[in-house]
Amino acid sequence: MNRHFDANAALGSTRRRFLGGLAATALAAPLRAEPEIKAEDWVFIDNGKLRLGVKKGSGAGIGWLSASKSKSNLLDHWDHGRLIQQSYYGKEDGSRWVDKPWRWNPVQGGDYLGHAAEVLELTSDAVSMAARIRPRNWAGGQLLSDCEMSQHIRLEGNLAIARMGFRYSGKERHPEMHHEVPAVFLEPHLSTLVHYSGDQPWTGGALQRSRPGWPNESRSIPEHWAAYVNGEGSGVGVFVPVAAELTCYRFGASEEAAGACSYFAPLVKFAMTPGLEYSYDMVLAVGRPEEMRAAFAGLKDRLAAAPPAHSAK
Repeated sequence: MNRHFDANAALGSTRRRFLGGLAATALAAPLRAEPEIKAEDWVFIDNGKLRLGVKKGSGAGIGWLSASKSKSNLLDHWDHGRLIQQSYYGKEDGSRWVDKPWRWNPVQGGDYLGHAAEVLELTSDAVSMAARIRPRNWAGGQLLSDCEMSQHIRLEGNLAIARMGFRYSGKERHPEMHHEVPAVFLEPHLSTLVHYSGDQPWTGGALQRSRPGWPNESRSIPEHWAAYVNGEGSGVGVFVPVAAELTCYRFGASEEAAGACSYFAPLVKFAMTPGLEYSYDMVLAVGRPEEMRAAFAGLKDRLAAAPPAHSAK
């Protein structure tokens, strides 16, 4: 399994997330194989400008994003830990990711052994969809009956606007941790990370461009968005108004290497406590950074008016 590193470790609060058994396989295998697209496992929406698909066999995680009717997918859905999906963290629970001690980690897609999360409900029309998901514990593997995720997506012009939600009804009180809101995995040819890191957000200041290495690196995102772009300067951007920092990396000796990917995750920090309900807005875009930045700027006041719900009963 080749999922993201531990976001908490990337910021120094716990040990790093490792790739376990697949790391050796990925480094040894010379070529990257594209996962098969099985129509029965997908639900797509398309508004004539943007095409988005969720993968039913991976907790309705977002596994496809492209221009309308395009056959070129920009997202990585190689396994249950990739995709664009929710991922949260809690206390150490005795689970092991291959040979690495791990912690309570509800993941939308499923577990590291390839067992899918449970899709409780999935509805859609031409341009919107909604899902409820019972996540799995990433290393422990069990379906988490005291957790439920939700995902509401609608296409508006060149944007996909989503409301992501998480409810915790368990009795355990978990420590304050960083959470991925969400984890974002993209195709490896989108290799340049673009974001703004200055002290005057939304004033048109210069964007920063870099090629993240391995393992995790951190970035400040005061405009609350980042993008990965290809050599021609076009790619995928993600805007999450509640996040002001992210963790990122690129994996693979080359874009063709098995397991190669480009990853980042906007981060927030809070403790999972009994009765907690948490939700946040996310906006996806395809295009050039300057265009995506302008589109996100046009939404920032509107989304700021709907702050994330975050309350323990």
